[in-house]
Amino acid sequence: MNDVTTNYLTRAETWLIVTTLFYFLLNGAQIFETVVLVPKWTADPPKTFAILTDKNGASLKTFWILFHSLHEVTFILAIVFCWQLTEVRNWLLMLFTMHFAVRVWTILYFAPTIIGFQNVAETPALDSRLKNKVFLWQKLNYLRVFLFIAVSVGLIPVCMKVFDLKRI
Repeated sequence: MNDVTTNYLTRAETWLIVTTLFYFLLNGAQIFETVVLVPKWTADPPKTFAILTDKNGASLKTFWILFHSLHEVTFILAIVFCWQLTEVRNWLLMLFTMHFAVRVWTILYFAPTIIGFQNVAETPALDSRLKNKVFLWQKLNYLRVFLFIAVSVGLIPVCMKVFDLKRI
């Protein structure tokens, strides 16, 4: 760490702040969606699934794809710009691994399931297991949002570590 300059620490600090702010922006959107939108479309399936359709509802697919992609780029840049700071790098790699695991879970479970709900909205056919699937999705979503928030909160002490290094 002897070859770490103030300029290096400034770049590390900048990308940590950017990715942390992006994460908190995403958390806000997730909390809004979980508290406001999810209860609406889960209220009376399949009738309430119309909220999910692109043509007359609140499809947030473009928002989530765009902002998660931007955030993941900033997260990777934070790792790159903190690479020489071993302790910070290791924490960032651990947090990114946790983040990545939740994203994979989202892509493998949450996205296909909600797309299935959207398809039911367009061609309503009541599946006897539908309400159970919706209930499970909703409950697991609480856990997913909590995990994303936990990762973003985990970024705060990492930022503080870089701030402290800059003061030395």
